Amino acid sequence: MTKLTELKQKLSKSAEFATEYRKADEENAVIEALIAARTAAHLSQADLAARLGTTQSAIARLESGRISPSLSTLRRYAEATGTRLNVSLMAR
Repeated sequence: MTKLTELKQKLSKSAEFATEYRKADEENAVIEALIAARTAAHLSQADLAARLGTTQSAIARLESGRISPSLSTLRRYAEATGTRLNVSLMAR
């Protein structure tokens, strides 16, 4: 095993680590979905920014996870990429 894999296994025994890891995983899933929608729409960050009336750097910050988007922003992003926003809450 790699050292990173071993470290992850060791840390996974901690409930606090597991909780934080799950949160990061959920955030990464949102980011991946945003990038996938933009890519499927054949849009560059600059193209998408023009559709949303913002800057390419704002799209880059959104897609990097450096900012937490509002539902309104996610709806506009979905509309601009020809997709539909679907938010759901699931039991743990």
